[in-house]
Amino acid sequence: MTLTLDNYSRNKESSLTKALRQIQQLNSKIHELEEQHQDYVQKQQNLIAAIAEICVSPMQEIQALRILIYKGEAACRQYLRLVLVKRKKAF
Repeated sequence: MTLTLDNYSRNKESSLTKALRQIQQLNSKIHELEEQHQDYVQKQQNLIAAIAEICVSPMQEIQALRILIYKGEAACRQYLRLVLVKRKKAF
């Protein structure tokens, strides 16, 4: 009887230890994702500031924001470079 209770206690402890380890892993992953999200938000804020600075017309700003939303950061940066090149050629 004692042997059965000892095995039950060990199994229960093992399950609790495993659950605790999984919780710690999840917390670590959550922290990592929060950091990635903060980096993403900062990049988007910087990009929106660049859009406001680079685009000279409201239509260019709208186009840049559309590209950012639908095609992503890289495509938006490419569009902004194109706007800058066209502006330099105009002068």
